[in-house]
Amino acid sequence: MTQRQFNGWRLRALILSIMIATAGYLAFSLWGGWQEVVAAFIRIGVIGTVIALGMSLVNYSLRFIRWQFYLSQLGYMVPWSPSLRIYLSGFALTTTPGKAGEAFRGILLKQRGIPFPSTFAAFLSERLSDLVAVVLLTLLGLAQYPQARGLVLAGLAGIVMVLACLSSQRLLSHLNTWAKSRTGKVGGLVVHLTDMLQDARRCHGPRLLVLATFLSVMAWGAEALAFYWVLMWLGADVSLSFAVFVYALSMLAGALSFLPGGLGGAEAVMVSLLVVKGMTMPAAIAATVFIRLATLWFAVVIGLVALYSSRHGEAVAS
Repeated sequence: MTQRQFNGWRLRALILSIMIATAGYLAFSLWGGWQEVVAAFIRIGVIGTVIALGMSLVNYSLRFIRWQFYLSQLGYMVPWSPSLRIYLSGFALTTTPGKAGEAFRGILLKQRGIPFPSTFAAFLSERLSDLVAVVLLTLLGLAQYPQARGLVLAGLAGIVMVLACLSSQRLLSHLNTWAKSRTGKVGGLVVHLTDMLQDARRCHGPRLLVLATFLSVMAWGAEALAFYWVLMWLGADVSLSFAVFVYALSMLAGALSFLPGGLGGAEAVMVSLLVVKGMTMPAAIAATVFIRLATLWFAVVIGLVALYSSRHGEAVAS
């Protein structure tokens, strides 16, 4: 079953989306002046690239630890090795809108007896924790660019709304009871949704919420720090707080846009803020392309390798 889940049109759609995004990044680089972009990549060098990729690995590792905590809180103890492979497999679908494709992990975990509603609840908890982290990181430099206050407030509003729903056991119970009394697809859909939210609620107890937030801030802070170093290597005159702000705000813009992987929205915000800060357009585009390759697209490559490994392992086991 698992081996066939990602064949056919799903695999072709993934390959097509990656090809289109790659072409978009190539056009983006050419627009900024490909000679200047290439020169900037050379300035960053091999050592800089390794450091940036290493910080991305820190991000992925901390988020995986958080994922394990969520599964444990839901009552499922998955061995770390297969769980890591399954978790990384979800990165192959990072470029889907809102990273919703990462919920594909639920299909793989279902083979291990974990119901999809539970894994989707963990996925929702991940997205909420990521949103909390990037909003907190934007506060570091918001005073330097107050025009972004509206976008940050939108992120805060989303966090408050979701937490309000999760914190109200009475609301979830009433919705579940109402849905069970209905017939048809709508009622069934609401029942599944409330079941997922009930599970997600278990992932947001005070202690786990603090721990997950800490891991999330450290994870996204690691990539923001790599972004700051990239800017330093390119000779940009920016403070650490502003670099963290730019990176976090671009991630927030990408998330709120619901575009695949935040493509377009994140890049536009990042380039615009760097240019406002005094960087040339080619240098800003080079920094943006490089950090997105070292974070977003590095994750996609790792996800594809892990997905192939998972499918190959299932084929051998069968």
